[in-house]
Amino acid sequence: MKKTGIINSEISYEVANMRHMDWLSIGDAGMPVPAGTKQIDLALAKQTPSFMEVLENVLQELKVQKIYLADEIKDQNPAQLENIKQALPDVEIEFMPHTDLKKSLAKTHAFIRTGEMTPYSNIILESGVTF
Repeated sequence: MKKTGIINSEISYEVANMRHMDWLSIGDAGMPVPAGTKQIDLALAKQTPSFMEVLENVLQELKVQKIYLADEIKDQNPAQLENIKQALPDVEIEFMPHTDLKKSLAKTHAFIRTGEMTPYSNIILESGVTF
């Protein structure tokens, strides 16, 4: 049995199979996921688990070199944007319209659905290298 880090077998599998510049996404309970994109549904109830709880757990094992966020988070959810920046200091951020972020989910290894109920709590993580 695994002792540390991600204990969800599906998420652990996806992280272990990522290579440089691959994408993994995490988002709120309402984010539409394109057909064909693997969805790992962790939502149990409103805010359980939260977006930040899941992001922080994934970051224990995934090296991230860049993140993608919706432009709308700046005005519609600045507190969450600040949380993300604190969790990923010195990581490049690229903003795009929310409609483009939704379309980009089709390029991710998987989408991890949380119980988050705040607007624009969605992120695409681009994996880096550890050497």
